[in-house]
Amino acid sequence: MADPTAQLFALVDVNNMYVSCERAFNPRLHNRPVVVLSNNDGCAVARSNEVKALGVKMGTPWYQMQDLVRQHGIIGLSSNYVLYGDMSNRIMTILRGYSPNVEVYSIDESFLSLNGLDGMWASPAAMGQDNRTRILQWTGLPVCVGVGNSKTQAKLANHVAKKFTLFDSVCDFTTMSAARMRWLLVRIDVGEVWGVGRRISAKLHDMGIHTVQDLKEASPRSIRAHFGVVMERTCQELRGLSCLALEEVAPQRKEIVSSKSFGNMAIELGELEEAVSTYIARASEKLRAQRSRCGAVHVFVQTNRFRQQDPQYSNGVTVPLIEPTDDSRLLAGAALQGLGVIFRDGYITTRKRA
Repeated sequence: MADPTAQLFALVDVNNMYVSCERAFNPRLHNRPVVVLSNNDGCAVARSNEVKALGVKMGTPWYQMQDLVRQHGIIGLSSNYVLYGDMSNRIMTILRGYSPNVEVYSIDESFLSLNGLDGMWASPAAMGQDNRTRILQWTGLPVCVGVGNSKTQAKLANHVAKKFTLFDSVCDFTTMSAARMRWLLVRIDVGEVWGVGRRISAKLHDMGIHTVQDLKEASPRSIRAHFGVVMERTCQELRGLSCLALEEVAPQRKEIVSSKSFGNMAIELGELEEAVSTYIARASEKLRAQRSRCGAVHVFVQTNRFRQQDPQYSNGVTVPLIEPTDDSRLLAGAALQGLGVIFRDGYITTRKRA
């Protein structure tokens, strides 16, 4: 018998959002390798599955792909954030027809609370399939749906729906047998859990926690002792105990950070400029989504401190703006100005932040 106090969440996520939007308006792009490029057409900010299969990573500069472009006919498209924002709004409107409680997590992801709504469908999976079909029919965008008793479970179920074709794009953890769930979770690296970054993942591996199942079975008290209360909650959420409430109106952030490490070492200013432009564009999306404006841009770079054989360097600069803005072009200009101030030749950079 199901626990009447259990929470029920769904996560709906658009597959390769930017590429899917372009394909919705140009069917000739279907089943062809496509990348969407950053504002200055510098590097990849979205990749079709065909391009991912070729090993192209997020943020790869366009000029580095030219051999693959010639060999496989990769199509590079300039980004169109107005289009992507409009398509996102259409999807959110559809989702509110399934639940009155929706948290817009990002431009392509939303959490739904399904509490008290289970009688409207034969099962949560049936709801997910209906949702998936409707979004595809009304917008042309493919989505995957994950269902769980916590937001972390729903996020993980969505990952399973994408990676395991046997689920037909919808995975429901709430009705899955314990044996089948274990079969899945021992096959997924712990780094795939929502909120487990690269550093935490490495530490967990050192502790012998390699898979999602390992983390689920770990002692919450021990996890808290090593990583703090947030990771303890993650551990509990994997067990189906909801610790994270739905944020129907996300609080406005006073600071928005877009920070990533390079998959490959970067040494040229051009590579850094392309990367900073990409992540400024993403930060600008978040800024506009919460109807805010930015008064200053901080840019920070550092070398890989774990590569002691390389010369070490880190620096950052804050560039104030004459007037607060949410314009990606103005923000990118300020960020690139700051990058020019702190850039030094001869260092191999692994992280950039805007």
